[in-house]
Amino acid sequence: MIRIGIDLGGTKTEIAALDAAGAVLLRRRAPTPPSYPGVIALLGEMVEAAEAALGQAGTVGVGIPGSLSPATGLVRGANSTWLNGGRLDRDLEARLRRPLRISNDANCLAMSEAADGAGAGHRTVFAAILGTGVGAGIVTGGRLLEGRNRIAGEWGHNPLPWMTAEEHPGPECWCGRRGCTETFLCGPALAADADGPGARDAGTLPARAAAGDTRAAAALVRHTERLARALAQVINLLDPDCIVLGGGLSNMAHLYREVPALWPRWVFSDSVTTPLLPAAHGDSSGVLGAARLWDA
Repeated sequence: MIRIGIDLGGTKTEIAALDAAGAVLLRRRAPTPPSYPGVIALLGEMVEAAEAALGQAGTVGVGIPGSLSPATGLVRGANSTWLNGGRLDRDLEARLRRPLRISNDANCLAMSEAADGAGAGHRTVFAAILGTGVGAGIVTGGRLLEGRNRIAGEWGHNPLPWMTAEEHPGPECWCGRRGCTETFLCGPALAADADGPGARDAGTLPARAAAGDTRAAAALVRHTERLARALAQVINLLDPDCIVLGGGLSNMAHLYREVPALWPRWVFSDSVTTPLLPAAHGDSSGVLGAARLWDA
């Protein structure tokens, strides 16, 4: 049976189908409707069209920018706010007439990278997203660790560790708290640090810094040091066999040189050999990992 994965994003939705060996048989994208009924309709149509094209049915896994509450079964914490409060699993199962699996998009990143990406061959993989938000997924021994409350890997909503006097108490976070790691490390936060409130484009900062832009260079130095602190805390708590970075900011090459050089200052060990790696599947990790939600 084929394995179908869906990456439900805020602006685009992607579907992919894998064969038993993990080879990609089909990939398609469509704009994400900004309404809950529209999302249900789109996902149903995408699965039906994919199965018609391939001539067979498959298992379905869906990655979402949030999670299902174990208490209520409802979507919570999604920045695609029209999903929050919906019973997405039940409504999609009714639409497709079969069981499916839903997990956070960072969990899907971790599943994909642990299976045959940058984390392949490592027992415990911590896969972090550095993008519009900051999150992570954890896979150990080939199994996804979601936790009792299904919040395993939510490092972005812990306080930035070892905060300086200048950083304290930190920016307000959409979650209602202040000083969350996400508010320092996400793409919009990095852009605003360099260019002021309202700036959104952090992707140009490395090139600007290389060309002599001192504001861009200073913002990157602060961001790199903060990321080293935040990941040192992860190493102290989980001690993963590798850390994989995904999301838009994971394309900044300097992170893989400079962060591991800095984090020994805060890791409670006499040596730190943890590799920091870019996601091998890039922005495809989410949809490929969603397809793998049925693997274990």
